[in-house]
Amino acid sequence: MATAASASALPAGITDPNYQPPPGRLGNLTIPQQHALEKFKKELKDEGHYDESNPRHDDATLLRFLRARKFDLVKSKEMFIAAEQWRKKFGVDDIVKNFSFEEVAEVDKYYPQYYHKNDKDGRPIYIERLGQLDLKALYAVTTQERQVKRLVFEYEKFITERLPACSRAAGHPVETSCTILDLHNVSLSNFYRVKDYVMEASNIGQNYYPETMGKFYVINAPWAFSAVFSIIKPWLDEVTVKKIDIIGSGYKDKLLAQIGAENLPKEFGGQCSCPGGCSLSDAGPWNNAAVESKEAGSVLSG
Repeated sequence: MATAASASALPAGITDPNYQPPPGRLGNLTIPQQHALEKFKKELKDEGHYDESNPRHDDATLLRFLRARKFDLVKSKEMFIAAEQWRKKFGVDDIVKNFSFEEVAEVDKYYPQYYHKNDKDGRPIYIERLGQLDLKALYAVTTQERQVKRLVFEYEKFITERLPACSRAAGHPVETSCTILDLHNVSLSNFYRVKDYVMEASNIGQNYYPETMGKFYVINAPWAFSAVFSIIKPWLDEVTVKKIDIIGSGYKDKLLAQIGAENLPKEFGGQCSCPGGCSLSDAGPWNNAAVESKEAGSVLSG
């Protein structure tokens, strides 16, 4: 068996003495994986798809694409190039600079989707309450197109702000999220009406922001969820499906095992009650001035 490649150095800025990089990450690459990373960069550069000065082209990001395709260079390169082409076609850079979701407070009433603090492994927590979806009211205050743009805007913020802030707070690289999908009182008819958005969101996440899902809890899953999941499952790869934990109403202990009570909103069995509501607080290390100090170096790049 090949030993870890010495060239696979740990990222800078790690302060957690117990941190052990998972396989396939910086600091824990086999010799073949290290060679694959170097060849990946060279081939992308030779073909004009790689720019070492671009923060999105750092080793940690390239490794996400390699892991997503099990270090198959051909498939990884196809995925990376497709993602770069999608960014240009969709206008991601323009969305990052100019998009503003002024209707967020109104949308929150009819389809809460928000980041809130972090779990015990340092991951930012993302919460979506599909059971509260009121599609008619939702599309009276926004559109599916704006919802998708908001999704992309949040993915970009997740990559460039939330993960680096959580990494500095944890003292080690944090590269994935902890998601809670609440299906309390979910309506199958409502799901079918919003399935096009869910399908598009799933495609964007898997293909253009790969390897960003860490934990995924589906709570308050009704008996009919198996029918819903049978629709969602084909959109997901095998690795993603294995990360999904489907729980009924007895989810509290499992969530608290992963998330500190002080970080889990009261409505899910935790102790957090942010002023104005957790769903609009955007509370987390990314809004902590001390953690976000300009002097702190990112631990996601070498």
